[in-house]
Amino acid sequence: MGRYELKQAKNQQFYFVLKAGNGEVILTSEMYTTKAAALSGIASVQVNAIEHERFAINMASDGQFYFNLKANNHQVIGTSEMYTAVASAKKGIHSVQFNGHSDQIEDQTV
Repeated sequence: MGRYELKQAKNQQFYFVLKAGNGEVILTSEMYTTKAAALSGIASVQVNAIEHERFAINMASDGQFYFNLKANNHQVIGTSEMYTAVASAKKGIHSVQFNGHSDQIEDQTV
């Protein structure tokens, strides 16, 4: 089962990563100004990750692929790592769909 890690960046903003059961980062959030907003972002992933249409695969300028998970309002909740093939990005999406409903949150901000 996956887990979320809540972190605070050097600029004092908050973000989270979703990790698969093997510890690999599969989604990184946007930056949030408050911890409460970051926790709300986690809740949004938990809800939206099950909806396949919330994911969009994109190509970076170097030809690699990544995906974004978007909320119902079309705002990006999180972004994946880079992948060399679309098929690998699709596997990443399946991993987020499988692990995204996790309620395990490790608060690393304290």
